[in-house]
Amino acid sequence: MRALIAYKDVDIVQQELLILKSVTLEVRRGEFIYLLGKVGSGKSSLLKSFYGEAPVVSGVANVFDYDMRKIKRKQIPFLRRKTGIVFQDFQLLIDRTVYQNLEFVLRATGWKDKRLIKEQISDVLKQVGMHTKGYKMPHQLSGGEQQRIVIARALLNSPEIILADEPTGNLDMQTGEGLIELLYSIRLSGATIIMATHNLDWLKKYPGRVIRCENEHLIDESDLPKVDGALQM
Repeated sequence: MRALIAYKDVDIVQQELLILKSVTLEVRRGEFIYLLGKVGSGKSSLLKSFYGEAPVVSGVANVFDYDMRKIKRKQIPFLRRKTGIVFQDFQLLIDRTVYQNLEFVLRATGWKDKRLIKEQISDVLKQVGMHTKGYKMPHQLSGGEQQRIVIARALLNSPEIILADEPTGNLDMQTGEGLIELLYSIRLSGATIIMATHNLDWLKKYPGRVIRCENEHLIDESDLPKVDGALQM
């Protein structure tokens, strides 16, 4: 099975600063990956490199069939249609209803048929348990509800990969666990989930592959030896 993401000896920069160096990573279909690390360790920059927001300046970097060192600006929207993005701070349009937020994304990515748009929005809202909230404005929703809408938005184009950047960072523990459970169930349908987080508690209930950003490097902890069932740090 081909890797959805294949990086070898990749350097990633943000604002001309080297954030991560010599990154080697393969991501395959159906994985649930925890991306761990302190604030500023490079988690967000790595995620941004997967959808063309952070430059890749060296090495071999392929996402789907795109060479991220050579990708053209006009190709990036096509890459992003295959990638769902879940932001910590929601980034919903506050002057539009939930339905209008989702419709805006579909139209921006080439959907034109009103009936198909309506069906797709209905499907993703049902998938995240928000099928009765389409008429609501974002400010009328709780933080957990807004994050479910953000996940629905990420699902609109049936992406192969969902990138979630600290999706539970602004939520209480119970609401956050509901979000992780939802993402885990989406992974069971075949999508790959890569989630940046600093909360190790999720690992006990929702096992996955662990990758850590540390000292400008990426460490795949699934490759490390274990002692008494625990990762050797």
